[in-house]
Amino acid sequence: MNVKQRIIPPAGVIILVISFGTAGYALLEGWGLFDSLYMTIITLTTVGYEEVHRLSATGRVFTIILILTGVGAMFYALGVGARVLIEGEIRDILGRRKLNKKIKSLKNHYIICGYGRMGRIVCREMIQNRANFIVVEKDPDVLATMEKDILSLQGDSTQDSVLKDAGIERALGLISVLSTDADNLYVVLSARGLNPKLRIVARASEEGAGQKLLRAGADKVISPYHLGGLRIAHTVLKPAVVDFIEFATRSGNLELQMEEIRVKGTSHIVNRSLDECGIRKELGIIIVAIKRETGEMEFNPTSATVIKPGDTLVAMGETKQLEALENLVGV
Repeated sequence: MNVKQRIIPPAGVIILVISFGTAGYALLEGWGLFDSLYMTIITLTTVGYEEVHRLSATGRVFTIILILTGVGAMFYALGVGARVLIEGEIRDILGRRKLNKKIKSLKNHYIICGYGRMGRIVCREMIQNRANFIVVEKDPDVLATMEKDILSLQGDSTQDSVLKDAGIERALGLISVLSTDADNLYVVLSARGLNPKLRIVARASEEGAGQKLLRAGADKVISPYHLGGLRIAHTVLKPAVVDFIEFATRSGNLELQMEEIRVKGTSHIVNRSLDECGIRKELGIIIVAIKRETGEMEFNPTSATVIKPGDTLVAMGETKQLEALENLVGV
């Protein structure tokens, strides 16, 4: 139960007691509503002012009842309300401190700017792959709908100070999926200036925005409408190809997965061919491509292709096989 919900009962008690006193004086003494309300307030607050009008014997009995019951109820309700507010403030302070501590401990993480429809999908994939990330969202109502286990920060991600609070200097990458191209452009400019080594992926909605985002410093620009249109066309023209790609890249698919695995310089497979490593024969994994450290992509490498330090292997196979390859590469 949040602070607003907890403050409703004591506020209701206060309103009920004041209404009871006002109605009592109005009915028993025949006073107007304002005089009855004023008499009720000065009685409940025990300020000791004179009576508004001379009270009858019945009115005095009612005043005694109001003092004995209403004053106690009022002070109890005010005490509960104050305690709830103070506890809420303390909880907020402790919560902010805990959040700041978590954010400061982040390292080699990803920053996701925006938690709209696309941001939710990105977060889902990050969770599936156990990636370390934080979401920056401006709208507090949107943050309220977020899953509790997702680390989030409220703020405008176009501001340098907010990106610094999200630990951009220590981050591996940033994904900007805000609703407008202008906002995404501001984020890319700010992020690139704060961390030149950061990998930045941005969303583009309008035609021509992609080139501007790339010039601003984005490493990759994704246009959902363009990709969606291509996917729909290929689903009709090349259904088997699309089905295979979906099967290979779908999250949670245990039968077949495509992964990229970076070769460490200390691995014993460095400077050896794919045939010598036994990746295909022993593990039964298909190496679809090798991305060299220079950025050059070599598709469908032969068995004689030599693996070099810093290469990224784009591999396809079952989950257990890929895990075995990760262990082999990481040795």
